[in-house]
Amino acid sequence: MIIYGVALLAACMVVGTFVGDYLGVLLGVKANVGGVGMAMLLLVTASASTRLRGLVEGASGEGIKFWGAMYIPIVVAMAARQNVVAAAHGGILAVAAGVSATVVCFALVPVLSRLSAKGQRDHADTTGQQGGR
Repeated sequence: MIIYGVALLAACMVVGTFVGDYLGVLLGVKANVGGVGMAMLLLVTASASTRLRGLVEGASGEGIKFWGAMYIPIVVAMAARQNVVAAAHGGILAVAAGVSATVVCFALVPVLSRLSAKGQRDHADTTGQQGGR
C-alpha cells in the first residue's frame, strides 16, 4: 500500500526534525540544524534496509519513490527560501556572500561540462570505443 511509503516518510521527517532541533540546542542556535538532511538520510537508509524489505517492496516502494522524489525539490525550495530571508535580515555581507557563491557556481557549470566531456572522450579512447560528439 502506498500509504506505508507516506508513513515512512513522515516518520523520517519527525525524527529528523527532532534531531535537528536537538542539534540546534546543543550548538546554541535557535534553529533546526540539519533536520531535513537527517530525514533524507533516514529515508534512504530505511529504504535500503533489509529489515524493512517487505515495507519497501511493491506499491509501498512506489509510494516511497514517489514521495522521495517529491520531497527533495520541495524541501530544497523551502530551505532556499529560509536562507534568503535569513541573509536579507543578516545584512549586506550575507547577501553579497550568497550572490557571489551563486555566481561562482553558475560560472563553473561550463568548466565542469567541458571536463566531463573530455573525460568521456579520454575513457572512450582508452577502451577502444569511438568517442567524440
